[in-house]
Amino acid sequence: MPIASIEDPKLSLNILTPDEVRRLHTATLDVIASVGVRFPSARALDILEAHGAAVDRATQIARIPGHVVEEALAKAPPAYSLAALDPALDLPLDGRHSHLGTDGCGVEVLDAFTGERRRSTLQDVSDAARVADALDAIAFHWTPVSAQDCPPESRSLHELLAIWEVSRKHVQTESIVTVPEARAAVEMAAALAGGRAELRRRPVLSIMQCTLSPLAHDGGSLEAGLVAAEAGLPVGYMTMASCASTGPATLAGNLVVGNAEVISALALMQMAHPGCPVYYAAAQTAMDLRTGAYTGGGPEDYLFGAATNRLADFYNVPLSMGAFATGAKEPGWQSAVDNAFSAFMAVSTGADMLLGAGLLYGSRILSYEMLVMDAEIWSLVRAMHRGIVVDNETLALDAIRAVGPGGNFLAHKHTKKHMRALWLPTLMDRRPYGVWEEKRDGAREWAREKAQALLRAHHPAPLDPRLAAELRRIIATLEQTAPAPA
Repeated sequence: MPIASIEDPKLSLNILTPDEVRRLHTATLDVIASVGVRFPSARALDILEAHGAAVDRATQIARIPGHVVEEALAKAPPAYSLAALDPALDLPLDGRHSHLGTDGCGVEVLDAFTGERRRSTLQDVSDAARVADALDAIAFHWTPVSAQDCPPESRSLHELLAIWEVSRKHVQTESIVTVPEARAAVEMAAALAGGRAELRRRPVLSIMQCTLSPLAHDGGSLEAGLVAAEAGLPVGYMTMASCASTGPATLAGNLVVGNAEVISALALMQMAHPGCPVYYAAAQTAMDLRTGAYTGGGPEDYLFGAATNRLADFYNVPLSMGAFATGAKEPGWQSAVDNAFSAFMAVSTGADMLLGAGLLYGSRILSYEMLVMDAEIWSLVRAMHRGIVVDNETLALDAIRAVGPGGNFLAHKHTKKHMRALWLPTLMDRRPYGVWEEKRDGAREWAREKAQALLRAHHPAPLDPRLAAELRRIIATLEQTAPAPA
């Protein structure tokens, strides 16, 4: 496990009472049973109908009885691990650990050397993965930006290969939304894991899909998720319901809409493949009332993050949630506030996976500086959640007696033993005022310098050439069989 994952946090936060969680659940079942959720997939509708849902083929809306949803969700495993190519980097999802990942699907990059804002490419996927690989705070990868110079039908697979070629950490992708892509991705992951059976035992890839708020799914995402679930890959569905636009203006109402989307999809996975690993995913927000835009930060986001943790706990499945994905346009005051509060709230309520490191402007723009700065925020949150250990050693009575009144602890052996446990920043400025006044630099400059140094120097060992060639063969096969663009 990466050294900067958070284990057994001592700080905790209860944002919803058990009765409030139960009311949200009951309201959600009412919505799923009476209003229904759209499933634009013949396969999904067949599965739901076979398990007792009332299906309207014309509208593609399924109304699922509440007990059917509950029975399906009860089959989901409460804990499992996300495997990495390096087993030492495996990530337990057991309610006792919080892991930070990069964000995904950005379409622009702030170049680490020129500062230019430009469209993202496959090289950016690789470069961002190398920087994330070097940062201990980053436990797993999302595909950070879109490889817009690759064919659309195979783009997601080129992105996966670009990450696997430079990092041995776990990969979670949100850009596989068709059955052919999902089948090819499973084949690639199986080649890396050592076969289908070993992949089921050690899933080196997990799949994220997004719902379509309010109360709908994407057909390709449903069917791709079913392919992944059949292979034993962990699959999650993420709601991004937004107050006053794709969800009710009230936070509780928004939670009901998002919850209906997520648990209806997870129930479908369990109906099709009982016991398959699934996880709850959420990145709910509030619409900016002045512009109608996605906010990517603010008190609603932080509260939603904490509340969805409680819902995931109620369903006894892991949670993956958007946390660091600030709406700020550049690294600075706004991004730091957004990402610090969202991370603190998420970890305090026990999130298993947090997403968002490195992206700005509501997950549109990758910033290497922000990625490095987010790692610093994570280290600070991690230190706080370790809490205060109180035992015979930490009470330091022998040291206090030895030093006595008026002395100091600088040279005492107790200090030498424990001093390295104290948190030290790499970006926060603790220099004397005069030094700062002379240089007038700070966190953003230092983060840029660190990112540049990592891009120049961090080149992990590549994949075995034969394995890399096999992954490229799988991608080429998909490209040869894909229908020509209309």
